[in-house]
Amino acid sequence: MLGLSPARDRAIRRHLSAADPDLAALIARTGPCRLRVHAVQEPYAALLEAIAHQQLHGKAAQAILGRLVALAGGTLPDPAALLSFPVEALRGCGLSGSKIAAMQGVARASLDGTVPSRAQAVALSDDELVARLVGLRGIGRWTVEMLLIFALGRPDVMPVDDFGVREGWRVLKHLDAQPKPRALADIARAWSPHRSAAAWYLWRAAEEGRRPVQANILTG
Repeated sequence: MLGLSPARDRAIRRHLSAADPDLAALIARTGPCRLRVHAVQEPYAALLEAIAHQQLHGKAAQAILGRLVALAGGTLPDPAALLSFPVEALRGCGLSGSKIAAMQGVARASLDGTVPSRAQAVALSDDELVARLVGLRGIGRWTVEMLLIFALGRPDVMPVDDFGVREGWRVLKHLDAQPKPRALADIARAWSPHRSAAAWYLWRAAEEGRRPVQANILTG
C-alpha cells in the first residue's frame, strides 16, 4: 500500500483548503490525507473488490471477500478459478446472484483481454479505462472509479455517484439533502487536479456526521 509523500500531501491540502472554507476546516481537523493505493493490484482483482463493495458497508464487503479468499485457498481466485466455482459455492460467500454474474463477467473479460493487465492499464487514460470497462455486466462508472483511485492511484477522480461522497458534502455544508451528482461535479471542478483526495476527505466528513461532535481526529 502506498500513501502520499509529505510534500505532496501538503500541496494537496493547500489547494483544497484554498478552494472552500468548510473544506479547509475539515482538512484542518482531519489532518493529512491517508488515501492508500494498492501499488501492485491487478485491475481484475480491483474490480472484484469493487463489485463486492457495491451498495454495502465496508465491513460487510470485506467479510464476503474474506470468504471468497478462503474458498480459493488463501488468495482472490484468478479468472479461471472463479469461473470453475459452482454458483452455490459463490452464494455461500454471501454474494448475490447479480454480483456473481458481474464477477464472472469480469473473469471472462480478463481472459479475453477486455480487462487490461496493470501494465496495460497504466498506459490508458481515465476516460479510456471508463469507456473500455463500463458496459461489462455489473460494471458502472462508480466501479471503474474505485479501480482508478485505489488500484491505479489516479489523482483527479471525483466519484459523484458515491453515496458517501455526496453525504460528506451534505454534512460539510449542513444541507437538508445530498447534492445531485451533476451539481457536485460542477463544485468539484475547483478541486482539480486533486479530486481523489477531495473524495477521501468527503468520506471522512460523512463519517464525522455519524460521530459525536467532539471526535475531531478521524482515522481513515
